[in-house]
Order: sequence, then C-alpha cells, then structure tokens
Amino acid sequence: MNKNKYIFLTVIILSALFVSACNLPTGTSATDVDATTIASTAAAVFTHAAETAVITVGVPSATTEPEATALPTNTSIPTVLAITATKTPIPCNRGSFVKDVTIPDGAEIAAGDAFTKTWRIKNNGSCTWGANYVVLFDSGEQMGALASSPLGASVAPGSTIDISVNLTAPANPGNYQGNFKLRSHDNIVFGVNADAQGPFWVKIVVPNPLLPPAIAQVTLNSIAGESASVLSDGTVKAQLPNVGDNGSDQGSQAFISFDISGIAADATITEVKVDFSSYDTLGSPFANLGCLRMYPQNYQPIDASDYTAPAPGALVRWCSTGDLSAVSIEDGMKAEFQSTLGATRFQVRIQFNETETNTDAIADMVRLNKSNINLIVTYTSP
Repeated sequence: MNKNKYIFLTVIILSALFVSACNLPTGTSATDVDATTIASTAAAVFTHAAETAVITVGVPSATTEPEATALPTNTSIPTVLAITATKTPIPCNRGSFVKDVTIPDGAEIAAGDAFTKTWRIKNNGSCTWGANYVVLFDSGEQMGALASSPLGASVAPGSTIDISVNLTAPANPGNYQGNFKLRSHDNIVFGVNADAQGPFWVKIVVPNPLLPPAIAQVTLNSIAGESASVLSDGTVKAQLPNVGDNGSDQGSQAFISFDISGIAADATITEVKVDFSSYDTLGSPFANLGCLRMYPQNYQPIDASDYTAPAPGALVRWCSTGDLSAVSIEDGMKAEFQSTLGATRFQVRIQFNETETNTDAIADMVRLNKSNINLIVTYTSP
C-alpha cells in the first residue's frame, strides 16, 4: 500500500512539471524563462511532496500495529587503567658493604698492638668515585686512625674497592668500635645502605692481659723410709741406698723415692737440678766399675724383683766423684719428671751399668745419704 502512494505522488509531480512547461513561452529570446528557475520550482514541488509522503507514511493506520524495532543492547567494556611505575633515582654517592677482608667483628687484638683493617666496599651509586675521594673517620673509637686519608683509586659504579686503615688497639681491655664513611671531592659525606648514611666499621676486643705464669721452685728431699738398696742375690737393704759391689762380690743397686704430691698436675716443669753431693765412697767405685747411672723406676714396695740388669736410657750419668759432687741441671730429668706429674711419687734406680762387680772381694761402693739426696725442681703454674 505504501508503494502505491509513492507511485501516485511521483505521477502528480511529473504532471505538474509538464503543465508548467507547456504554459511557458517558446523561443530563444532574452525573455525566455530561465531554466534554472524552472528547475528550482520543480525541486521545491518535489521536496514538498516528499515531505508530505514521509509524514503520511510515518503515521500508522488504526488497523495496523507498528512493527517492533529491536534496540541494540550496550555491553559495558571495563576500562583498564595503565599503571605507570615511578623510577627512584639512584643517589650519586652511595656504597654497599661487601665483606671484611681482615679483622672480622669481635677479633681479639692485644692492647697496644698495631693492625690493619680492610673492608671491601661496592660503589652502588650513579657517580664514579675519584681518586680524590677520601676515607673519613666518622665516630666511635678512633684507634689511631687518621681523620681522613685518600681513597687512592677511581671506582666506577658497580665496581668494588678494598679500603684499608692502619689502627692501634687501645691500651685498656674492652670492646671497641670505630665507624668510617667516605667523602667526595665536593665535600659530600656518604656511607653505605640504601640511604647512603650507614657507616662501615671495625669492632675489636682488647682482652685482659695475660699474666706471666707463676714461677715456683721446690727442693724435694728423698724419703728415707722408702729408700733402700737391693743386692744381686735379692737381699733388700732397707734405708741403705748404696750402689756398687761389696766384699762378697755382690752387685748393689740403690733406689730413691721423692714426694711430688705438692706439685700440681698441670704445672709445667722448666728445670730439674740433681744434687746427690751428700755421699761417701768405699774403695774406688768409679775406677773399678765405670760410670754411675740413674734410671726411672716405680718400685714401691721394694723387693728382690727390682734389681735390674744393665739397660740403656739413663736419665743422668756420673763418671767421677767430681761429677757426683756437682749440682747439675739435667734436661733428661725434666721430661721424665713432667710425665710423672699427677702421681704422688717420683722414684729412680741408681746402678753401675758397665760392671756389676770386679770380683776382687773388695767393696767398691758409693753410699748415698738417705736423707740428703735432693732434686731442685722449677716449674710454672697456669
């Protein structure tokens, strides 16, 4: 139905144009109607008709339901906000501690001792440290450090340097810490950590001074009741520490005991002097029997089994009355005595090792004074 209306309107418009054209004068004179005017008129008529047709078409009849037009559904698209990171500028002058090259924290340094502390520091700033940068004492215990000293090298960002300072431990015992920083050529003081304000430090302990060990000396007298001699036939001669041979050509060995219970087990023996100068002789023991020797031997209680055949390893040797009369320092005695500490007794055996008897039926004997045989012992205690 709408189509027919459009055809009808078109016919009317064309007819109007035709009638108008027929009523115009003919010819090509100047009075002829301008073609442009005709066209404008036709356009106006056509436009009016078209508006009328649109208005007519747009109004539905009473019996026609308007067609439902589906409206587009708008779907919201979430808006993504761009996140812009803020870049924190790197400070020009900043360091970070890498490690202690020398003198770790808590190292013990004796009072007054000189030492060198070295740190490894990294340049994690944005500026190169020039050779005219300095190491600066900042706070704490200075320990003889210079107030400032040249860095001495150029350090590019990201590079490390070993920084050393010469120090001296304080004179008094205690815990000490000295803090250091760096200073740039334009007098900017900086250190380590993210804020470039932390110091790098040296921490030491000056211990209490070691006192010299107490030195003591004691003279140990032989114990008369534990000193005796044993003959080659097994006879025990109590309290007669005689050594040599007798008129029956029997060998005789002497046994001497000393009480060492008064010396601490942890003492250190520094010297032992042997004083066997209180004696007398029968015959010519050194001429006929050779050298007299002393050996270690634990014998308490003494019996026939303690008589011992000649053996090497003597602690002391006397080859004349002059030797026996002298008070001598014996290094062999020192080591043996040290090994015995902790016991209550130090005991020895004395014999002529080369010749037991010369079989001349004459006594050749050294008779020791049972109560005046001495060891003079020097030692230190911790």
